[in-house]
Amino acid sequence: MLVDDDIRNVFALSSVLEGYRMDVTFAENGREALEILDKNPEFDLVLMDMMMPEMDGYEAMTRIRQIPQFEKLPIIALTAKAMKEDRGKCIEAGASDYVKKPIQTDQLLSLMRVWLYS
Repeated sequence: MLVDDDIRNVFALSSVLEGYRMDVTFAENGREALEILDKNPEFDLVLMDMMMPEMDGYEAMTRIRQIPQFEKLPIIALTAKAMKEDRGKCIEAGASDYVKKPIQTDQLLSLMRVWLYS
């Protein structure tokens, strides 16, 4: 699942991921991501933007981690803010890993492989 409120990011990432034969489901914010997970818990990985309206990525990851079946669901945080403390804040909120925007496709795919096949 790709959670991001910027349609340009969604389009760019979806295009890349679908090129690798991945099925991509899109959520516009954290609240929508939780609703989608509730209806369909069969996701292998979540790419979570941090800064979104309504419910940001930090709150969404915290809530996802409170649901027992999603304790080990890989969540990769995506952030444009790239401050030193952001990585720790993302991990503390429940991210498995962290990628800075603009996203380097090779780096993201490498991280996804680590989390999907470990």
